[in-house]
Amino acid sequence: MFAYNVRLALKSFARNPGITALMVLAIALGIAVCVMTLTVYHAMSGNPIWWKNDRLYAVTMDNWDPKQPYSKHSPTLPPPEMTYKDAQALYRSDIPQRKVITYATDGVISGVGAVPSAHVRSRVTTADFFAMFEVPFRYGNGWSRSADNPAQPVIVLSREENDKLFGGANSVGRTLRWNDHEFRVVGVLEEWFPRPRFYDLNGGMFDPAEDAYIPYGWGADLELLNNEETDCWGSEQINTYKDFMASDCVWQQVWVELPDRSSRERMQAYMDGYWAEQHKGGRFQRPRDNRLTNVADWLRDNKVVNTDNRVLVGLAFAFLAVCLINTVGLLLAKFLNGAAVTGVRRALGASSRQIFLQHLIEVGALSVVGAAFGFALATLGLAAVRHLYASAHLYHRGGQQELMHFDSVGVLWAVILALVATLAAGLYPAWRVGRLPPAMYLKSQ
Repeated sequence: MFAYNVRLALKSFARNPGITALMVLAIALGIAVCVMTLTVYHAMSGNPIWWKNDRLYAVTMDNWDPKQPYSKHSPTLPPPEMTYKDAQALYRSDIPQRKVITYATDGVISGVGAVPSAHVRSRVTTADFFAMFEVPFRYGNGWSRSADNPAQPVIVLSREENDKLFGGANSVGRTLRWNDHEFRVVGVLEEWFPRPRFYDLNGGMFDPAEDAYIPYGWGADLELLNNEETDCWGSEQINTYKDFMASDCVWQQVWVELPDRSSRERMQAYMDGYWAEQHKGGRFQRPRDNRLTNVADWLRDNKVVNTDNRVLVGLAFAFLAVCLINTVGLLLAKFLNGAAVTGVRRALGASSRQIFLQHLIEVGALSVVGAAFGFALATLGLAAVRHLYASAHLYHRGGQQELMHFDSVGVLWAVILALVATLAAGLYPAWRVGRLPPAMYLKSQ
C-alpha cells in the first residue's frame, strides 16, 4: 500500500510540475536559511568540552580598582584573568584533581635543518593542560609537573607545525630552537581546534589553538609576556619583570578540575580564605567575588555568542514559517485541484483515513525533495561565505570563517526541519481533502 501511495504521489507531482516546483523551492529556501544560521550559531555557541562541564572551572577573583569595576559593560563580573602572585597562591592548593596556569606568548622556532626561522603562536602552560582539556596526541605526550619548575627544555608541537618542521614524521626526541633556546620535542598533537577557544578567550575567541607549548617555568626564566591581553590599574611602578610579577596586573588564566561537590566547596573555601588574608593586608578592597565558573557559564559571561546571533536565528525561523505558510496554501490548492481523482477513489471504496495517508505520503515525499534541495542550497551558501572571507583576505587556518562548514549537525537539522516542518504544514490540507464527501468530488466531473 505504501508503494502504491508513493506512485500516486509521483503522478501528482507530474500533473502539477509548476506548483510542485514552487513548493519544493519554498521549503528548500526556508530550510537552507535555517540550517546555515543554525550551523554557524551551533559552532559559535557550542561548549567544545561539554562532557566535562561539571568538572572544569575557570578561577577568578576581583582584585580590581575599588573605585570602579573591571568592565563597564559587565560591572558584576571580576576580571577574567589573574595576577601572577594570586595564580601562584591558588596553584599551591592540592584540592583540584588537576590545575592549570596558562597564557599566550610570542615565539620563534629555528634550528631545524633548512627550514627557515618562523614565528609561531605559543603558549606557556603547566603540565596538566593536556590531560585537563583532553588534548589529543599523535606522537608522544606532554611533560610532567616536575618539568614546570624548574623549567625543563621540552616542547609540544601542533600537528601542523610538526608537518612544516619535520614533514609529519615522529619528531619526539628531536631538538629545535625556540626563542634561541634549545628544546627537545616530547609530543606532537593531533588536529585540535576547540571552537570557541574556551580556555583563553582574550585573543581571538575562534582562533586556532597554539602551535607550540612550553613549561610554565620558562615564563619567569625568559621574562615572557602575555601577547594577548594584560590589564593594570593604579599607580604601581613597574620597571622590571620582577615588578610586573609582583603587581596587580591581570594576565594569566587559571583553571581547575574539581570532580565533585565536596572538592568545589573546599576550593571555594580555600579561595575565600586567601581573599580574607590578602584583604587584611590591604588588597582586594572591592566586595568579595571569588568565582569557580564552569565552561558553559564562562562562555555566557564572556558573551561568546552575542544578541545579534540569537536574533538572526529567530529571523531564520520566521522566514521558514513564512515559507511553510505559503506551502500550506499551495498544498491546499493542489489537493483541491485534484478533487476529481480523489473522488473516484472514494467512490470506489477508499476511506477518509486512506485518502489522508495518501496525501500525507505525498507531503512526505515533498519534504524529502525539499530537504535535498535545502541541503544543496545550504552547502552553496556556506561555500559562498567561505569565499567571501577568502576574498576579503580573512582566510587563514582557524578563525571565524572555518565555522562556515556543513557538518553532521547541519545535516541532522536539514532532515529534522524537512520532515517535521513540512509534514506539519501538510496536515491541514491532507485532512481537509480527506473530509470532503465523495459526491462533491464527483459533481466536478
